[in-house]
Amino acid sequence: MYLNQFHAMIGSLVGELLIKFKDQGEYGFTNKTQRECKRIGYSTNITPELIEQAYEKKIDLMITHHDAWNFIYGMKDECVRRLKAYDIAHFFIHLPLDYADFGTGQSLLNEIGQIQMIQGSYYVNGESRIGIGELLETITFNELVTRLKLRCNEEVKAWNFGTQSIQRIGILTGAGDGTKHVREALEAQCDVYITGEKTLYTIQYAEFSKINLIVGSHTFTEVLGVRSLANKVRESFPEIEIVYIEEKHME
Repeated sequence: MYLNQFHAMIGSLVGELLIKFKDQGEYGFTNKTQRECKRIGYSTNITPELIEQAYEKKIDLMITHHDAWNFIYGMKDECVRRLKAYDIAHFFIHLPLDYADFGTGQSLLNEIGQIQMIQGSYYVNGESRIGIGELLETITFNELVTRLKLRCNEEVKAWNFGTQSIQRIGILTGAGDGTKHVREALEAQCDVYITGEKTLYTIQYAEFSKINLIVGSHTFTEVLGVRSLANKVRESFPEIEIVYIEEKHME
């Protein structure tokens, strides 16, 4: 697979979302190469340490959810330098992956159990709105926490402020820590709200409004969406190998 083939495939998967976020810096190539991509590595983030791991694993193309953040001063320049030195291509896809029907939120919900989607996460007036899904079988709050720990491969923080029985779930992976997101889940009569970051206000509002809250990490609530994308690439190009670039539990 070559990068022009990969780019065309991305367009066929999420074309409308690419148009929606065109020129907003929400997706694109940080580095391009001319060589054939036989091994694809995926992770949520890109850092110099992850690029070193990709080099050791002989990765030709890195796919990540996030680009290197400009406000982590100097890191993006260092990432680009190493990508060029190792001749590794890098493509990131942020908001289009969040709102794709195989993206971050829906991928995590699908790992929890059999889900009927009520609405996918979407973007309107410059803001993210939560996704909502219903489990086909009701489970307990503690069982949901256990499943999330297993699927995200990390400890999660959980507050049982509401019902013990869980069926309707509100979700916004990554930085869904706004009280407005909790309110959306409450207004949609969700039994629990799941996200990847929190503030004091997130917890206080969940407690005040009597809705259950579960918070994982930004990285590991979103990585399953990147894996879903990588697997779709392999469906189109069965000859390629998919490799997970392992990230640390730092959050």
